[in-house]
Amino acid sequence: MILIAGPCVIENRDLVFKVAEKLAKFNEMGWIDFYFKSSFDKANRTSISSFRGPGLEEGCKILDEVKKEFGYKILTDIHESYQAAPVADVADALQIPAFLCRQTDLLVAAAKTKAMVNIKKGQFLAPDAMKHSVKKVLETRGVSEFGYEVAKQNGVYLCERGSTFGYGNLVVDMRSLVIMREFAPVIFDATHSVQMPSANGATSGGDSRFVPYLARAAASVGVDGFFYETHINPCEALCDGPNMLNLDALEKNINEVKAIRDVLGM
Repeated sequence: MILIAGPCVIENRDLVFKVAEKLAKFNEMGWIDFYFKSSFDKANRTSISSFRGPGLEEGCKILDEVKKEFGYKILTDIHESYQAAPVADVADALQIPAFLCRQTDLLVAAAKTKAMVNIKKGQFLAPDAMKHSVKKVLETRGVSEFGYEVAKQNGVYLCERGSTFGYGNLVVDMRSLVIMREFAPVIFDATHSVQMPSANGATSGGDSRFVPYLARAAASVGVDGFFYETHINPCEALCDGPNMLNLDALEKNINEVKAIRDVLGM
């Protein structure tokens, strides 16, 4: 099972290393394929005054230090096509943000690297529409065939993070996990799925108490991995605090997910 976890954004080197140290146990579990996640830039924040991160150069330097110190694989998101190549020098996986999941130039640039490509499903898209984003990456990598196994072998994943439900709310249609898994491996983003976009005016809100329930539901449907943003103290996080899990809650939910997967024989 793939597990992607870490703080939403690189707030500072000290915080990133504290979280990375706490996550070491997951990297040592034989049944988990672990990726440490944190963003060097959050270019899609609600307000221009919101904290974005240290930027590409400093952010990749910190992520590279984490990689060397803990031996983690690294996942981080890119927002512009020129970022793909330099970020892939550090990151093992490039994440395409949900708002940008149809951006051809961004997908093509990511596909030209050796990194795994994790494409978040747009909150505005039907799950079946994501096949076109997958094809953009596969065809750029010279692959003409299509399907779950082909996408997996070529490092193309999809990530469910909820769909727009009215204004300032998201809902997860568990059918989307089944639909998308017909043509690509699927990661379930448990923390962003409880986000409430722009609910706090200049920032997004969320309700992290629902994270464990949705993760358990996704595990029962069947997915290839899980994405959680976590923090030493989510209440003090500079980005996405309301939907993040603290580290103790994360471990508990991972154990619950494993129990469900064991029952299903996954």
